[in-house]
Amino acid sequence: MSSLLTHPERNVIRVQLGQNAVLKGMTPAQSAELELHLSIVDCQKGDQLLSQGVHEMEQYFVLDGILKRVVANQEAKEMILRFADERDMETSYAAWRLGTPTPYSIFCVTKARVAKLPMPEWVSFLERHRELKESFEYAVMRLMSEIMAHTITLHLLDAPGRVKRFLRKHPELFDRIPKKELASYLNLSAETLSRLKHDGKI
Repeated sequence: MSSLLTHPERNVIRVQLGQNAVLKGMTPAQSAELELHLSIVDCQKGDQLLSQGVHEMEQYFVLDGILKRVVANQEAKEMILRFADERDMETSYAAWRLGTPTPYSIFCVTKARVAKLPMPEWVSFLERHRELKESFEYAVMRLMSEIMAHTITLHLLDAPGRVKRFLRKHPELFDRIPKKELASYLNLSAETLSRLKHDGKI
């Protein structure tokens, strides 16, 4: 982990941050202010960025690779709630605002690079820039709505329907996510997903 300001690839990273869905509307002055707080982390497949049930939280901006948001019950049965790739972000902002522990974990699905900062610093930054705060909170609500729609889909659609919906919503991710991970997200076995693809049903 290193500060963005001293990172050898900081100019490339600045371009990537400028393309992020949440940050792309920032002014140069806002970008420079945020850069003071950002750390760059290179992660391996399977690395955990955030643990479920903690109070110390961070804000993440995906520069390269794919992350997943995972919730587990007391029996350690896991459910993948969403994936996030380049130009996307991951957050536990709602839990921070509510003063509750993180309701999920965040893992790296692939080798990844993220820019991150502690949640208190991100919240403080948002409070100084109200328009950015409004657009960020809208993005958080949209993510929560998408997760709810996905959860409903698992109950309402059959296996081919779930896969087709994912292909329609996230065509760019289908061949990038390991099939075991994608099958888990869609509540299928890897064998079923493979068979559907082989039989041309998706």
